[in-house]
Amino acid sequence: MARISGRDEVDIYVGARIGLRRSALGLSQSALAQQLGISFQQVQKYETGQNRISASRLHRAATVLGTSVETFFPPVETARGAADDSWRQMRTITATAEGRTVAAEFPLIGDRDLRRAVARIVHGLAREA
Repeated sequence: MARISGRDEVDIYVGARIGLRRSALGLSQSALAQQLGISFQQVQKYETGQNRISASRLHRAATVLGTSVETFFPPVETARGAADDSWRQMRTITATAEGRTVAAEFPLIGDRDLRRAVARIVHGLAREA
């Protein structure tokens, strides 16, 4: 993986995954920060990849967020530079609070036809922008 504006792409990916999991659980950055014993600004910096999260704090975050540490990392093939662009797509959608909400809530739509309809709407709106 490469660096983007002085930031490592893996750090950006990990941060975005933390933000996505936090949003999916309905936690604010402040609530997560309180449980980790840090400021919400620090959580913001982790989620944007501005700051690298230490292994011990990542372990604590995984525990607080009820998941494993591995869920925050890209697949090994991606880390080795394979053509898989899924991490870039995930980073793009989780760059905004609205994107994180969509990403967190979309899988909860049980009806497959309804998910397809929502996807068509989003696709159509994106083409108009």
